[in-house]
Amino acid sequence: MMTATSPSKFSTAIAAATVFFCLGGPGAAAAQSMPDSENGRYSLAPVADAVLRLDTRTGAVSTCTNTGTGWACYAVPDEGAALNAEIGRLQAENEKLKAELAAREPTVTGKIDEPLPKTDSLKKAEPKVAESERKIEIPLPSDRDMDRMMSFIEQTWRRLVEIANRVQKDVTGKI
Repeated sequence: MMTATSPSKFSTAIAAATVFFCLGGPGAAAAQSMPDSENGRYSLAPVADAVLRLDTRTGAVSTCTNTGTGWACYAVPDEGAALNAEIGRLQAENEKLKAELAAREPTVTGKIDEPLPKTDSLKKAEPKVAESERKIEIPLPSDRDMDRMMSFIEQTWRRLVEIANRVQKDVTGKI
């Protein structure tokens, strides 16, 4: 016995039955298990031109896109895992280098743990003291040192006079 139904409900039921049988019929539907997204394993979030899928059991993140031939999901690189792997590698390398360094014999002989005393290289030498008389001897500059000093003062004076003459010429030429 048939009951009267509205045309929209009838067409929806026919469309659902058609999709059901096209996908493999009742045998295929019984053989397939429920998708994991219905059990709460995956969490989906729409993003630009794709869907972001989070596996709530493992924490893996994938980007799923419709390529025209079907949906394809690609794992998103886990930067935290890569960073942790690099830290582990560097720690292992550091331990290896420390062990190699400890195995070597010391190359510096007579090494002390105390710092060497600092000497002031700019500090002038103490004036000589005659032991018996206790007088301070101050060394005077030699004739060569005096000649060098006089030559320097002469050159400086000549340059100063030349500069003054140039400035005077510049000023009188502009007036």
